[in-house]
Amino acid sequence: MKLGIGIGWRPEIADAVEALPGVDWVEAVAENICADHLPEPLARLRERGVTVVPHGVSLGLGGAGRPGADRLADLAARAALLDAPLVTEHIAFVRAGGPLTASPGLEAGHLLPVPRTWDALDVLCENVRVAQDSLPVPLALENIAALIAWPDEELTEGQFLAELVERTGVRLLIDVANLHTNHVNRGEDPATALDELPVEAIAYVHVAGGVEKDGVWHDTHAHPVTRPVLDVLTELRARADPPGVLLERDDAFPPAEELAGELTAIRETLAAAAPAAAPPAASRSARSGTRPGTRSGEQTPGTRPAPAPGARERVAVAQTAVLSSLVAGTPVPEGFDHRRMAVQSRALAAKRADVVAKVAPELPLILGDGYRPAYLGYARTRPLSGGYRRDALDFVEHLLIAGLPADDDARRGLTRWWQDRAAPGPPRRGARLVRAARDMRVVRAARTALSGTLPGTRSGRGTR
Repeated sequence: MKLGIGIGWRPEIADAVEALPGVDWVEAVAENICADHLPEPLARLRERGVTVVPHGVSLGLGGAGRPGADRLADLAARAALLDAPLVTEHIAFVRAGGPLTASPGLEAGHLLPVPRTWDALDVLCENVRVAQDSLPVPLALENIAALIAWPDEELTEGQFLAELVERTGVRLLIDVANLHTNHVNRGEDPATALDELPVEAIAYVHVAGGVEKDGVWHDTHAHPVTRPVLDVLTELRARADPPGVLLERDDAFPPAEELAGELTAIRETLAAAAPAAAPPAASRSARSGTRPGTRSGEQTPGTRPAPAPGARERVAVAQTAVLSSLVAGTPVPEGFDHRRMAVQSRALAAKRADVVAKVAPELPLILGDGYRPAYLGYARTRPLSGGYRRDALDFVEHLLIAGLPADDDARRGLTRWWQDRAAPGPPRRGARLVRAARDMRVVRAARTALSGTLPGTRSGRGTR
């Protein structure tokens, strides 16, 4: 299906999107749409015949656990409500722990990279098949940006995606900004990834902005699209004619004229790029299981070994150890870059702080400039476990139990806020003991998980 040029629909720019010329379609975050009715601006776009694609962010198909039936049903309901031609999600994990590791569940609140190993690929493919069977329309999956890299990976990004497509028939949503991010952060050449992945499986393409700080590229979706990202789009256009290209913007929304200018830059980049030809030899060889330049039958890092049992359990242990380190303050697993893990941990806490400020806007008003440092201190060792509204309550409980803030008016304001939403009285010593016990269970379970093996390790076989 030919989609054309689109833009990510967000409530903050709904009026601008309706007025922008040349917008053929939009993409909306599935979790932000009610299952039984559409926001009025989105409904008006549908009445005009504008295609709307629901884009999921919480399914966690790359996680060790199987996708939840409720989450799949919600995504299917959004697809039906929008009469969408397809739905999209991410190749990522967003939660860990739980029954597979006999430990408390942990939520990342963000998309985290899946290790490019055969174990992780086996788990992902099984989860994708479950999702495909539950959805009324085709599914496309997006490559994500990553601050951290897993040790002992066995496939390149292109090989991993090619294997996924071959084994499941899933479509691909290629984010060229994420390819650029992984080039800066992980030294991965976007051209190599494009050569190795099956470009004929591309459903559409994302383009987004970011910013580089201290040698790390942050995929913010809050900055203008940069020339290096458009250069990756040029590389992709030289290999394929994507059915659709979409501009993403999630924060710090500029005036409509700037959005229009970015859409124009995308159109001009596509028009100026070389026309797509047949897939290059590199792409064909990548899909056959060997890398360019290797002889037929020669063992390479992309050659699939014999399947080994227990993949889901090994992935569960490894992902729990990583997520526990990021959100619960447990030690960094062996082989990971400590500096990058610290950057990722701070980024997750900062995102939680931003979301809590949106779902509970009274808290920044009550605490003023003290909100953010207080929340980041709280989040350092207290994982997200029950959604952001529950997290806001837990944060306030944490402050009140500690006798904070020092300002009497602010503390009374927090107490009233908490009483209105949780209970008739402020949290007492019993609540503190319950919270402490829960946090200790998380830490102990994470430390147990750290004694396990990484998903690149198979029974009877060492890591690369």
